[in-house]
Amino acid sequence: HDKAMDHATSETVLGDFSGAEIENFGVVSRMFQRDEKYWIHTEGPDGEMADFEIKYVFGFEPLQQYMVEFDRPADMPPHEVARLQVSRIAWDTLHKRWFYLPPPDVDEKLAPNDDLHWTGVAQRWNNMCADCHSTNLKKNYDVATKTYHTTYSEIDVSCEACHGPGSTHVELARAKSLFWDRKVGYGLPHLKSPDSHVEIETCVQCHSRRRLLHPEFQPGDDFYNNFANELLGQATYYVDGQIQDEVYVHGSFIQSKMYHRGIRCTDCHDPHTARLKHNGNQVCTSCHQHPAGKYDGPAHHHHKPESTGASCVECHMPETTYMEVDARRDHSLRVPRPDLSVDLGTPNACTRCHLEKADLPESRRAELPLYQDWLRAARDGDQQVQAALDHVNRWAAEKSKEWYGEKRDAKDHFAYALSAAREGDRESLPTLMRLATDRRQAGIVRATAASELGQFANEAAFVTSKELLEDDDPTVRAAAIANFQALPDDRRLLKTLAPLLDDPVRLVRTEAARVLARVPRALTNGAQRKALDRALEEFEAGLMMNNDRATAHMTLGILYEDQGRTDDAIAAYKTAIAVEPQVTGPRTNLAALYERLASAADEQARNAARQGDEQAGIAAAEQGYRYRQLAEPLAEQELENLKRDTLLAPDNAFIHFRYGLSLYRHGRFEQAEAELTKAANLEPNDEQIVYGVMRFHYDRQNWSAARPWAEQLLEVRPQEPAYRQLYEEIKARAGEAADN
Repeated sequence: HDKAMDHATSETVLGDFSGAEIENFGVVSRMFQRDEKYWIHTEGPDGEMADFEIKYVFGFEPLQQYMVEFDRPADMPPHEVARLQVSRIAWDTLHKRWFYLPPPDVDEKLAPNDDLHWTGVAQRWNNMCADCHSTNLKKNYDVATKTYHTTYSEIDVSCEACHGPGSTHVELARAKSLFWDRKVGYGLPHLKSPDSHVEIETCVQCHSRRRLLHPEFQPGDDFYNNFANELLGQATYYVDGQIQDEVYVHGSFIQSKMYHRGIRCTDCHDPHTARLKHNGNQVCTSCHQHPAGKYDGPAHHHHKPESTGASCVECHMPETTYMEVDARRDHSLRVPRPDLSVDLGTPNACTRCHLEKADLPESRRAELPLYQDWLRAARDGDQQVQAALDHVNRWAAEKSKEWYGEKRDAKDHFAYALSAAREGDRESLPTLMRLATDRRQAGIVRATAASELGQFANEAAFVTSKELLEDDDPTVRAAAIANFQALPDDRRLLKTLAPLLDDPVRLVRTEAARVLARVPRALTNGAQRKALDRALEEFEAGLMMNNDRATAHMTLGILYEDQGRTDDAIAAYKTAIAVEPQVTGPRTNLAALYERLASAADEQARNAARQGDEQAGIAAAEQGYRYRQLAEPLAEQELENLKRDTLLAPDNAFIHFRYGLSLYRHGRFEQAEAELTKAANLEPNDEQIVYGVMRFHYDRQNWSAARPWAEQLLEVRPQEPAYRQLYEEIKARAGEAADN
């Protein structure tokens, strides 16, 4: 913690700045010293090579990163920090070497205007890393000038980051008393509370993948009043809850039996050094004090003593390596399940250690140094690697059955329900509803199941979601609230969610406010309006904590549109574009809003003409024309941005889908068909995408081309009467066209 961040000095810099060079994708970067300062000569934001001063260092083990300050005016106070960018050239502190940190799944040179370039928003300290590496950080982004004036109390993670403000504690220490006060105790939060959540939620303010809800978290506060922890998303966790992307411990730990039995961080880790309290298996056996050999012996693990397979953590907390050299353990402390790997393609600790059994040439093995590389290759469609993994998974599953017997409840694992739902299996709804309401499951699992219910949007899903609104776990309540966005009846929506506006947890009441924002004010009573206004104010304040990101302003624009605040929505979308000009989304929303306003003006013009009011009709028609003039360049700019994004993320179906729709609106039908088809081939079970491709051909009356997509839509939603009717119509018309 003490070395989380520091100024770049001879005492803190670990890397070789004696003129060392490293090349990546044709760019040769050189690290050197000049005027007793540290510099890097590399490609800048304009694509030109230049010298950049290293102002700060980040971390010390197993890697150290280096930061450059941009946009600092001469009159900025010394305690403020301007925009900091983190170089992708980092120092491996174990092997004493420079290395390049590529973004996940990006194996090509980054353009200087790419958000992933080291000078882009994804590498910006102020909004990506700062609040967990410094104490009492205030981002202080000025939207008008697009500049940062970031401050902190301590540059690193100091005492107060975990123990809270210490002024009262210091006053008590200075007073000639017993160093204790009847009202405030020692003047610090009581982290050693019998309730393990107090300590855990102090740690996970940083050790979690979360969204900020409120700016004033203090140690001892309720986590969900200040943060929204990410659920088991497809891009961040495997379907069985194992870690995939960087999720920073909490989301995996709260799945574990340890968490639910009251185990806390300091049972294993020293709170101040952050090191483990014991070595090897003693970390586990210091608590699991069963008869000798019950767990820590060959009768349990079936491996030679002192071998890798005899290590508790190798089986129950397997590692995933991030940032090239940073191996982190999965804290869900689960039993290895190679049978799940056979059925669902999830990782397992057995296969991870026994890749020598895979039938794969040495030349291919050299390309895949880590187990996660094998998994990624298989996920990307490498059939040779997939077959090799399948072989080892089956072997491991058989060994597991031989050693431990066959579990009768093996197929009850939540992974099966989530997998079926994500593959578009409409028959998975009953299983998903049971999972969401099963109190034996971890809250994060039930909340994830609740969020998956949203894709069904039928009465059964609404009934279950309503039941979940009374769940004890705030993440489950919040996930259930989101499902009611699809409820068309505003009165029913208000009746269902209005009580949640007074929920004791900020996460829940702000989510309720977000969904209720569309309800006409005339439908609400006085108490409901006050509660909604209060919760919306909290929601907006939470959004503005990220006022340096376009997404925050775009979300605000959508909220204002829901409320009928057109001028405010336009202003929010414009701000989103100004803050991040490269981002797709705000232009689409703003152009669509202008088009709707133009259509409304056209209708006014027609009404005026019918009433014989020529002057009003002309004024309305001119207004509609002006709105379309505003919309057109926005749509053209968005088209170029979407084209760029399809090249940057060629396997992202949703981006191709959006690009295809945009091309269609611009009358570029041949290109639109290609992009929409590519999206559907990438995600053949996505209802929205398959419907979009079918509708493209339907609207153009290309019945033979529409028919297979209508069939696919029925496979995705076999119980949907409207889709059955649509299919029968298309089939009939295709037959007529063939006869003609």
